[in-house]
Amino acid sequence: MKFHTFFFAALSPLGLLHPCAAGDDAERLARAKQFYEKQLWAEAAREAQGPADQSAELDYYEGMALSHLERWEEARAAFSNGVNKWPTDARFPTERAGAEYKLNDYRAAKADLRRTLRLEPRDSYVLEFLGTIYLLEGNTEAALKYWNRVQKPKLAAVALVPAAKTSKTLLDRAVTFAPPGELLRDSFLQMDALLDNLGVFPRRRDELVPAQDDTYQATLKLSERSGWGATTFDGLLSLFSGVPYETVFPSWYGIRGEAVNFGSLARWDDQKRRIAANVEFPLFHQPAKKLRLFFDARNENWNLIGSFAAPGPAITDLNVKRFAGGAEFHQVESGWWDWSTGVEVISRQFANAPTNLQTAAAPFFTDSRSLDAWLSAHRWLTRIPERRFTLDGTGEVRGGRGYATGLGAYGSLQGGLAARWLPKATGDDLEFITRLRGADTFGDVPLDMLYELGVERDNDLWLRGHDATAGGRKGAAPLGRRYVLCNSELNKTAYNGGFFHVQVGPFFDTGAVADPTGLFGSQKWLFDTGVQARIRVLGSVSVVLSYGRDLRSGKGLFFATSTR
Repeated sequence: MKFHTFFFAALSPLGLLHPCAAGDDAERLARAKQFYEKQLWAEAAREAQGPADQSAELDYYEGMALSHLERWEEARAAFSNGVNKWPTDARFPTERAGAEYKLNDYRAAKADLRRTLRLEPRDSYVLEFLGTIYLLEGNTEAALKYWNRVQKPKLAAVALVPAAKTSKTLLDRAVTFAPPGELLRDSFLQMDALLDNLGVFPRRRDELVPAQDDTYQATLKLSERSGWGATTFDGLLSLFSGVPYETVFPSWYGIRGEAVNFGSLARWDDQKRRIAANVEFPLFHQPAKKLRLFFDARNENWNLIGSFAAPGPAITDLNVKRFAGGAEFHQVESGWWDWSTGVEVISRQFANAPTNLQTAAAPFFTDSRSLDAWLSAHRWLTRIPERRFTLDGTGEVRGGRGYATGLGAYGSLQGGLAARWLPKATGDDLEFITRLRGADTFGDVPLDMLYELGVERDNDLWLRGHDATAGGRKGAAPLGRRYVLCNSELNKTAYNGGFFHVQVGPFFDTGAVADPTGLFGSQKWLFDTGVQARIRVLGSVSVVLSYGRDLRSGKGLFFATSTR
């Protein structure tokens, strides 16, 4: 009985279960094949059309004949019948994808081609077809993922448009592919990472167009920063974007065409005065190796009335002077991972601190000098370009020593995960971002080395319903030596014009911060939600406006800043 059951099940897709139907189908199939071989498409389609339960082979010839007649909707319906009757036959989803492609239903075509690959993983026609659709959608990485499995695309030429001011040596080493070789996905990703590392190409767009003899021309359209910026207006916009909060950002890019970049910040806010500068450049004319030298001087007033729990009078007028300088080396190993190492020297002074602090609190307010070093790494954990989903991870180990009574060796471990998903096949009309971070510090450290959860322009650990300042003074948000923070947001494009790109959407932040002394910390998990708008001007400066609400206290917070 088992053999007969298997036999009849195997014959059923061909419509051979009923003898009479089988005979009729076989005769019609023979005639349809004869018409098809003679390229009499209309006659073949008419002969192959029949009842819904006809054989899958007749559905196949019907769909093929209708495709030649360019009757794509009817062809898709015929192939769909075949898919339902014979789901393990790769011909049906493959040919249905062709009809869907002609109907400009790329989403359905891609789904059918991926279905075929589950049945026939090495089908070169399907791999090339799928890559072509992704290329038409502007998703070069996804196209290369599938094309590379059939040793394509071969390059006929590589062009950079417009001609760059950056030295040819640097660019030749950054663009890691050249004709007549194959353009590999890993080389494409490495090029992207190297151009990022040079710091003078903030926006890039790539094109692959057919050339001749089954080859392609790759064109890289680069927006290059040189001098103030990509344009004079871009430079002025960047320089004065922080004026509403008493800050300017003098910068100069691409000095002498060697990707030597200078960036600085000058803030005259009487509560948070700051001057910072850095210069970065590729070492030995290698775009993979970058050295950054930096200096940072601050004179800030802090208000710890809501964040410091020691008995005694509240600390509302603490002055912190901090001077730091150091160097960092960054190495791009591939398009998948990179690492950095650096060293920093810091000097700090505290004024207006209480003199009768308990023993556990004294190290936080001790004048000191410190020397620390770090090693960090970043890696893409997964990239699913056909789904436009990425997940990357970061980690850092840091160690140093404080030179003052009550201070000594310290260290910290930090890590993070960041996920980004663009649900639509093209553009960034919808964007989901989630970032999870955490860290722990071991040993006694001064106040300026604590983590802070709240919005403030010198802090990137944002809880967007918590203000990290009180009356313009720092220190109002929860502080501590260890933290966990998760930020999630949905961004929807509300306007996309020549000068402005506006994204609006909700966010949700949650986290906690703690300290072993119990003198600092959030004491419990914090939850903030709200809405954020990001306005990108000329593709360079972004203005971020947010309204967040602390779900525990019910307090709301408006915040505005600019980023580059």
